[in-house]
Amino acid sequence: MKDGLLIFQKNAEPGKVKTRLAATMGDQAAFEVYGQLVEYTHSVAAQCPAQKILFFSNCLEGDLSVYPTNYRFELQSGGGLGEKMSNAFQLLFGEKFDRLVIIGTDCVEITSEHISAAFEKLNTREVVIGPAEDGGYYLLGMRKFIPGLFTGIPWSTDQVASLTKEYLTRNEISFALLPMLSDVDFEEDWNRAKDKFKS
Repeated sequence: MKDGLLIFQKNAEPGKVKTRLAATMGDQAAFEVYGQLVEYTHSVAAQCPAQKILFFSNCLEGDLSVYPTNYRFELQSGGGLGEKMSNAFQLLFGEKFDRLVIIGTDCVEITSEHISAAFEKLNTREVVIGPAEDGGYYLLGMRKFIPGLFTGIPWSTDQVASLTKEYLTRNEISFALLPMLSDVDFEEDWNRAKDKFKS
């Protein structure tokens, strides 16, 4: 079984990451939070046996040696988030991956167990969704390319997960749900999550 874990990650630039956090915390504080979230995401991903494919938003970072040696690096391509995710899935399914799961770097509650469960559910379902409390999703997985999942969705709204489920139901595509988790988008989200990073 050829499995791939896609990680969608914005290039770390102060003022351009975690902008909703920055609105109340300031650019530098939000930038530092983003760094911690990214580091946490990769510590979780490292425990997953699937091939890791890191998709940067703008450019390949200068020092890729900070990432595990078994990572593959790609650039996101397309206009909006939906098109970028669609292109990434299409690329990898074109390389004969059997199961693909995508995550971002905003979910401090995600664990390696959630990712393992996602791949497991794809043995009996065509799609798996990890719904987020804000109405989006922190994880999406599939075992074949389904372009309709990426069109007609108002990204970064509270309708993303519900409209995705409606599409799947309407088209009789089997899917499974993971537990609902919380993303870190606003300062109150970080205040709830930051204890996890205290040494």
